[in-house]
Formats: sequence, structure tokens, C-alpha cells
Amino acid sequence: MVVAILFGVKLKDFGYDVEPLSFLPPIYATTNGITALVLIAAVIAIKNGKRKLHETLMKIAIGLSVLFLVMYVAYHMTADSTPFGGEGIIRYVYFFLLISHIILSIIIIPLVLITYVRALAQRFDAHKKIAKITFPIWLYVAVTGVIVYLMIAPYYVY
Repeated sequence: MVVAILFGVKLKDFGYDVEPLSFLPPIYATTNGITALVLIAAVIAIKNGKRKLHETLMKIAIGLSVLFLVMYVAYHMTADSTPFGGEGIIRYVYFFLLISHIILSIIIIPLVLITYVRALAQRFDAHKKIAKITFPIWLYVAVTGVIVYLMIAPYYVY
């Protein structure tokens, strides 16, 4: 909810003459892509019994997600939203991906926190149970973030 509120806040509205941080979208899209790779590596690590590596990779994934969020909010506080210019079926595909990405990105935050807290509490049975739900949603959000960026990138005004 905080991100949704901040999405509507523009620094210009508060008298700050800030140039749009237009260099951020490719960086935060790349961050999403790296997050997806780290998530996959973390699952492979735990399936191979490498708990410490899994733990490290999951902390990196959480850090990358926080970094993404900071950049995303900073960009949207300094720039207007870019309208998608595609037409026909690609427009429907874009909006399906965008809307599902947004909805699941809201859902994933508490899921990640619950999953992480259960691991910290060494409640590994409960952690594993919710991780089976958290992982595919988080991976979907990370991957669709990259796809949505690639689809809208041609319409950015720099």
C-alpha cells in the first residue's frame, strides 16, 4: 500500500525541481532478472543440501528486492508513468502481465517475510511449506518485471 501511495507522489508537487531518474528502469529491471537467477540458485542449493548457501542466496534475493523497490519508488517519484504504445494482441498480453505482476508483487511481500521469519525461527517444516508457495510467486514477479520492462522500454521518453 505504501508503494501505491508513493507511486502517486511526485517530488515536483512539493517544490523540488528534480530531473527524472530515467536511468533507473533498466537498472531495476536487471535487478529483477538477477533476483530470479538468485532464487533459482537458492532452490537448487537447498535441494542439494547446501543450507548455508541457500541462506546466503535468500538474503541476497531479499536485498536485491529491497534495492529494486527503492529504485522503483525513486523513479516513479521523479517521472511520469510511461503509457504503453503497443496495439492489438500485444497490448492485451502486456496488460495481463502488468496487472498480474502488480497484484502478485503486493502479495509476495508478506509471503517473503513470513517465509524468512519461519527460517530464522528454525521452524523449517513450516518454512518449507510456505516456501513452496512463496518461491513460484516471487519468481513470477521477478521474471514478469523484466518482461514488462522490455515491452515498455521502447516507449520511454528520455
